[in-house]
Amino acid sequence: MFQVRIHGRGGQGVVTAAELLSVAAFSEGRHAQAFPSFGSERTGAPVVAFCRIDDRPIRVREPIAEPDALIIQDATLLHQVDLFSGVGDDAYVIVNTGLDFAALGLAEYVARFRPERLLTVPASALALSHLGRPKPNAALLGAFAGLTGVVAVASVAGAIRERFAATLAEGNVAAAEEACRSAEAPARA
Repeated sequence: MFQVRIHGRGGQGVVTAAELLSVAAFSEGRHAQAFPSFGSERTGAPVVAFCRIDDRPIRVREPIAEPDALIIQDATLLHQVDLFSGVGDDAYVIVNTGLDFAALGLAEYVARFRPERLLTVPASALALSHLGRPKPNAALLGAFAGLTGVVAVASVAGAIRERFAATLAEGNVAAAEEACRSAEAPARA
């Protein structure tokens, strides 16, 4: 089973990202589960969502304590919330930012991770350029697809098109595909 934990703030599409990821996996014939965990339901409050993907039925229902992948939609949470709790050395870590891990003050911490599984991507900027608003979730899912190979970016695009109206969908798909290409870049291999 592959487990993903997504951190962000209310209004950034954290819950939608988990749902889209589960739909993408389901469209590939796999079993998937997505659910949120949050306290107050207000814009800007920290939000966590979870997604599990497996080839067999998923029976477990509790929050993900030891994720295989961590997606951080808002880098301002890095030094406010314990985002890395339970994250193992082999996990994938994707952060929405134009900065590298050293500039984020995380160089020492991420030294324990496999460098090819670490990625920063300016998802909000990509969304702004393709959608006209900084909703990073679709771009981060594209980066996730490119970095991990757990789902195909075409499946992510299909989930986006199923969820959103045409204009909004195509902007999100373009952001996801661009982020996917940057995650697959030969320099990362």
